[in-house]
Amino acid sequence: MKIFYLIIMSFISCFCIAQNKLDFNSKFTQSEDKWIAFDADSTGSYNFGFIYIDSQAGLTFDYAGSFKINKEGKYILKKKELDGAMKYRLQPNNVLVAIIPESHYIELEISKFPEWLKFYKEDENTIERLYKWGYMYNGWGECAKALDFLEKAKMINPNFKGLRVELGYSYNCLGQYEKAIEVLKVAVELDPNDAYTSKELLYSQIHNNQLNQAIDTYDRILKEVSDNSYNTENAFNILGEYYRQKKLDAFIDWINKTQIDKDKRFGPSVEQMKKDLLNK
Repeated sequence: MKIFYLIIMSFISCFCIAQNKLDFNSKFTQSEDKWIAFDADSTGSYNFGFIYIDSQAGLTFDYAGSFKINKEGKYILKKKELDGAMKYRLQPNNVLVAIIPESHYIELEISKFPEWLKFYKEDENTIERLYKWGYMYNGWGECAKALDFLEKAKMINPNFKGLRVELGYSYNCLGQYEKAIEVLKVAVELDPNDAYTSKELLYSQIHNNQLNQAIDTYDRILKEVSDNSYNTENAFNILGEYYRQKKLDAFIDWINKTQIDKDKRFGPSVEQMKKDLLNK
């Protein structure tokens, strides 16, 4: 019985330690509306605060203070030295933070959501807000999260300016190329002179095994679109498909047609791809 008691106590102790453990496995972009902690400094203190999105500043960290964890797993709060808000704009990067377990909110004298957060949520269901959040998350590479916002916006007004292009970007990012083509074709019909929209359509056609259609899109861009910002990128993307299919003759013909090998940005890559194909 004594041994059984010791085993149970050991299990409970391990469970408590696991509950208190801070897992530094979340990016800033995965921590919206969460209390987070940065990794401990040399003294064992964890700076912590709340991450939210300001519609003007983007990802923002509201600093709340620091804490240490004692041997029993209790969080010992040290409040910030200065009164007033201390907010820092965050750039999406590879820094990993820990989501603070709710079981420690009382020790840190915090609630699940700060009182002031409501002022940033007043317009959260408007199409302007949904579109902007989707646009931001696409820019940060969090396309699945972006798509959630953008599809909600589409339900309100599918004709909202820029929405179809952002949806197309999200679908391309997530490998949902048929959906991208569907929405981007409509966007191109409505604004055939927009170079970025046509670029996204061409990209989705290439990756949906519609190379001939992508070439047609490329040719139309050269004839009809005044903005040539993406012409070399479009040419290189088509060349890349010839390379992946190991079609040497078509690869060489495309270089001759587009002169993509003369481009400073793509030229070195083109030469390397050509060597690879010639040596196979």
